[in-house]
Amino acid sequence: MKITGIMFYYYFVCPRKLWHFSKGISLEDENENVMLGKLLDVSSFGREKKHIMIDNTVNVDFIKDWKILHEIKKSKSIEEASIWQVKYYLYFLKKRGIEIEKGILDYPKIKRREEIFLLKEDEKKIEDILKEIEKIVNMEKAPEKINSKICKKCAYYEYCYI
Repeated sequence: MKITGIMFYYYFVCPRKLWHFSKGISLEDENENVMLGKLLDVSSFGREKKHIMIDNTVNVDFIKDWKILHEIKKSKSIEEASIWQVKYYLYFLKKRGIEIEKGILDYPKIKRREEIFLLKEDEKKIEDILKEIEKIVNMEKAPEKINSKICKKCAYYEYCYI
């Protein structure tokens, strides 16, 4: 099973969102927050070659000199998911023989960046998470709603609550 970076990200955000996304139910194209994020992505780091697809599985925002992986985010609101998405990219590349020094989470809107490193203990956690993602994706029914404050801004909000 191919587990994309967005699937890894959704694992931390909401298992229900991950499940729906894996079934091809994507409601993000018309979501205002998603559109703002895409606009920020397009307008930031214009000199870089962006959206590098690797093994038709992960789509990295950009890699500077094949040493530093960058992921652009609109806000720090779901930072844990963003950190683990970058760690997953570093892990994914390492498994393919591509050693990247570090990852950087770029927040152009607030002019901040966070350095991310893949540690040995992270690799074991990533492998466990990959198994959990497979379990969620293979469930017959969608997981229950998480009832979190982030739900109100989610593209799936109406689908889950109305």
